[in-house]
Amino acid sequence: MNSAGKETERKRLNELSDKVIGLCIEVHRETGPGLLESAYEECLAHELSRNGLRFERQKEMPLRYKDVMLNCGYRLDFLVEDSLIIELKAVENVQPIHQAQLLTYLKLAQLPLGLLINFNVRVLKDGIKRMTTGDLFREEYPGRSENWRMISLLFACIPSLRGLR
Repeated sequence: MNSAGKETERKRLNELSDKVIGLCIEVHRETGPGLLESAYEECLAHELSRNGLRFERQKEMPLRYKDVMLNCGYRLDFLVEDSLIIELKAVENVQPIHQAQLLTYLKLAQLPLGLLINFNVRVLKDGIKRMTTGDLFREEYPGRSENWRMISLLFACIPSLRGLR
């Protein structure tokens, strides 16, 4: 993809993620924290439909292993417009394993952008984590490689290894 194509795709994905974040804020404004994740999923599906966005819920995400596609039970909460993964949570605190989960989904789907949304917060902006993989957003987020980020998240998930970082 050339430079102009990358910029167009970045802009499209940024606008889509902004719209989805707005819809999540609308859901949170109406419901507040404290519901089950499945309730937020239903509400967000309603908002996505109402706003004319194409999406799939609980989409199976197979794992390619040695040229074989294996169904290992991975499911995306939402795939919006075939290009944005939304992973929902309703937990006290987002843990590194939740971030690693979204990064894994992004890599398996070969998509560059995902949102981790934790609805169990007082103000939803505190529960939004935007994550990227690949080169498309590299200029926007310079720094450590995605492999280093994944390793750091995995180490953070293992209590006995936390001191090794």
